[in-house]
Amino acid sequence: MSYFNVEKVKYEGPKSKNPFSFKYYNADEKINGKTMAEHLRFSVAYWHTFTEDLSDPFGVGTALRDWDSLDEMEKAKARVDAIFEFMDKTGIEYFCFHDVDIAPEGNTLEESNKNLDEIVELIKKKMNETGKKLLWNTTNNFTHERFVHGAATSSNADVFAYAAAKVKKSLEIAKTLGSENFVFWGGREGYESLLNTDMKLELDNLAKFFKMAIAYAEEIGYEGQFLIEPKPKEPTTHQYDTDVATSHAFLQKYDLDKHFKFNIEANHATLAGHSFQHELRYARDNQMLGSVDANQGHPQLGWDTDEFPTDFYDTTLAMYEILKNGGLAPGGLNFDAKPRRTSFKQEDLVLTHIAGMDAFALGLRVASKMIEDEFFEKIVEKKYSSFASGIGKQIVEGEVSFKDLENYALNLTTIDNESDHLEVIKSEINQYILNINNQ
Repeated sequence: MSYFNVEKVKYEGPKSKNPFSFKYYNADEKINGKTMAEHLRFSVAYWHTFTEDLSDPFGVGTALRDWDSLDEMEKAKARVDAIFEFMDKTGIEYFCFHDVDIAPEGNTLEESNKNLDEIVELIKKKMNETGKKLLWNTTNNFTHERFVHGAATSSNADVFAYAAAKVKKSLEIAKTLGSENFVFWGGREGYESLLNTDMKLELDNLAKFFKMAIAYAEEIGYEGQFLIEPKPKEPTTHQYDTDVATSHAFLQKYDLDKHFKFNIEANHATLAGHSFQHELRYARDNQMLGSVDANQGHPQLGWDTDEFPTDFYDTTLAMYEILKNGGLAPGGLNFDAKPRRTSFKQEDLVLTHIAGMDAFALGLRVASKMIEDEFFEKIVEKKYSSFASGIGKQIVEGEVSFKDLENYALNLTTIDNESDHLEVIKSEINQYILNINNQ
């Protein structure tokens, strides 16, 4: 059975009027010695693409999906067929999932694991047949009511144990399917109020949980990269993994920073009051950038809208950070994004991914050209030129004290600052984007 009545999506260039074609993403085109596919490492998010019903807090789901009329296990099997057809039609090589995305939970943990085993076997068979790969998998330890107080930070030790058992199973699945990464997203690892919370105990327990995961991965020989995905709020009032810097401090405190990198989501960055580029930059500067959830939020809405990325400015600055990082591998660009509630047809799943892939492909082209021209490097070098020689160089090299600086400052007659010309910089970025767009 075919679920997507479209031809394989091909690159037709920016002048094409065919909505089912790539305007900027040309998988085999080489940029700086690597193909666009190798640079971008696109991935399909199982949850938003194949289990999302497009409901919201005020309305029922609107998504029309061929598999929704089936019972739970038959639906799970149909989704396996659908996602591999989807990846074939779009040319996407990777996919990601939570455990409950691929198989329904049973009445017991044993039943849930049995369901997972059956579907994992189907997925493994499809992977072997098609060559498609698992970018990362993770565990849903937040949706079920048992996680009302959290999972690894729950006030209930039984819940901690149950969450650990689920992660153990997910690590075994990661090993079986050759998952290149394993993600921890603490969907309810936070608190509603400090009035009844032992924050130290919860954070200590979270660290113990991560250390157990590291130990079990070593025991079974799983060598994928461990990733933490920060988020500041929603569903809890305060998430312990608020942003990259906060999470990095946590990892350093508990001596976990050598075992983890970050999976950074654009929409989570903006919810934390940062730009997407800020989170990428912090991670890159600290050698902690592992992978990216490619989406965007809505500037007028204060929650996680998970929109497909279409902003060329954001994708350009993101790809600049990724290229300066030396790429993302073994991470990638996972479309943790869903169509709008009004884009409810099955074909919209293809169209939205085309839009996101083109946005990052153009961002790649622009960022590569900017790096070739040393655009930002020249701007930054000029701005901080006072630290390249004289007293500035002595400061950088740690050769002066407060007394030395006082003596220097007493002899200053004037201090001349330079304008940043920030508006000009932004205008020049626009020109880069427009020039690439018009090629």
